[in-house]
Amino acid sequence: MTTLSPILNADPAVCSSENAARKMIMGSPKPSGPFKVHTSFSAHTGARREVGKGSWPEVSLENPGGSSKLKNLSFHLESFITIHDSWTAEKKRRIGSDVTELLQCLEQAVLEDALRSPKVQVAQNNSVLAFETRVISNCSQENGNTRLEAQNNSVKISCMDIICSNTQGPSAVAFLSYVSLGTIINASFFEENHGKKSYGIYLNSQVVSTAIGPQQSESSSFSVLLSFQHIQKKNTEERSLCVYWKALGEEGGVWSKDHCNLNKSNETHTSCSCTHLSTFAVLMAPKSQEEDCVLTVLTFVGLSLSLLCLFLAALTFLLCRTIQNTSTSLHLQLSLCLFLADLLFLIGIKQAKNQVLCSIIAGLLHYFYLASFTWMLLEGLHLFLTARNLMVVNYSRVSQSMKKVMYPLGYGIPAVIVAISAASRADLYGTSSHCWLQLNKGFLWAFLGPVCTIVCVNFVFILLVLWILQSKLSSLNSEVSTLQDTRLLTFKALAQLCILGCTWCLGILQIGPAAWIMAYLFTIINSLQGVFIFLVYCLLNHQVQEQYKKWFMTIRQTKSRSESLVLSSNVVSGSTQTQTENQNEKLLSPNGQENPAH
Repeated sequence: MTTLSPILNADPAVCSSENAARKMIMGSPKPSGPFKVHTSFSAHTGARREVGKGSWPEVSLENPGGSSKLKNLSFHLESFITIHDSWTAEKKRRIGSDVTELLQCLEQAVLEDALRSPKVQVAQNNSVLAFETRVISNCSQENGNTRLEAQNNSVKISCMDIICSNTQGPSAVAFLSYVSLGTIINASFFEENHGKKSYGIYLNSQVVSTAIGPQQSESSSFSVLLSFQHIQKKNTEERSLCVYWKALGEEGGVWSKDHCNLNKSNETHTSCSCTHLSTFAVLMAPKSQEEDCVLTVLTFVGLSLSLLCLFLAALTFLLCRTIQNTSTSLHLQLSLCLFLADLLFLIGIKQAKNQVLCSIIAGLLHYFYLASFTWMLLEGLHLFLTARNLMVVNYSRVSQSMKKVMYPLGYGIPAVIVAISAASRADLYGTSSHCWLQLNKGFLWAFLGPVCTIVCVNFVFILLVLWILQSKLSSLNSEVSTLQDTRLLTFKALAQLCILGCTWCLGILQIGPAAWIMAYLFTIINSLQGVFIFLVYCLLNHQVQEQYKKWFMTIRQTKSRSESLVLSSNVVSGSTQTQTENQNEKLLSPNGQENPAH
């Protein structure tokens, strides 16, 4: 539908009211023979009333001609919009084809009416369609651009573009705005995402059409300036896309960005410039996040170091027998969850081309990071109970209770959250660029909600632990060693809280002028979580240090023994070789005597 000439030169029966009713309402051709349609709709509810067995919605059809034809086509458009909910996704191509034909017929009818009354500028508005037409015979200097408006949308087009190809009489220009057509040909018809997830893209304007008649050259190039009023205010995280309805014949139609450019956009309006006549609209899409190369490198390096440190920490917690207790078990599970989450993030966060795979990766990342925070919560609880047992000595009972419940809680709570999220909004796992949770409809709070709650609860635990220690220090002086161990544990828990809690707070605070500072802090600290865990719980632990020394000495002794064995074997082999050489020399000497030179 680049220009109107193929429409006006087509068989008039194509845009007759009878054919429009048959194609738009019934959705399929009627068998040959006498054809008559009677339909009616409830004016308030839009419900379809059946009349007789197998009857279609009733519409009173008159002989097409002038305003009567336009009136019937407008009613067909309303009927089409009303029943579109019963159309399944499999009929999408059929919907696109029928909408394309209906738009062409409406444009033709509006232009025909305008050319019948060339001295009258027409502007009409009803419940489904608003339009303005103008007939121009010649262009004066003050009439360089022609502006038409409908439903707070407008178009500007050069007067010379309107009349340049018509030498036989006046030319008409029409601007049509459709009230609810966007509910049918919505963002799911966007060419770049056709048949895929829209990922936050939606239609945010009325659908409008611009047409010129009676005839224009197919090769004509126009300068069409369009202004759209938004249906809802655009937020700062969205960008406007100027699109036109691209007819694909039997394949239907799609919204395409070709030959249309964005001039400017604010909260309430978007201005576009296009080089052809068609049907236009404005789509809203999330702003694409520009990659920061420095942040990307920091993330890759930090996560690589974390993976190495988490692997060493997990081996330490498994093999070091002197530190085997409930606290070590908690550290081990936390390290394993973070290791899997970081590894999956590193290799899978960008796998957005495969929708199913991306959704699975997003769900797994959701689970492993929630599991990490859940194990952190259990560590905070264990720390509080340990400090509390300084006053009430029942540590063994607490330790046994923790061992019984920590695995079901540590892996069960995140499993329940992810299961509920996936069951309710599985389509919001994965975005167009990253395999993570979408921002739409507050879905990200399925992750941020539990994380913020855990951080707050752990902060309360830390305050209670500090209060218990302060009370204990003020009343006791003899149990210094026990208190020193507890204070060391408290320091480590504070470090753990900063590593796993405050870093995510920095991520939430990436707003305003200091957003880039918060982004760098978040990236550096968060990507080095595994390094800090290995540092605090392994390298700064005296028992682990002693165990490392033993392992190092064992490796050194083993190496020394192997070197000694190699040296001994070399000496023996050297001695044997010397004896062999001496015997050979004796055999070579005359009369079996030794060579005097020796």
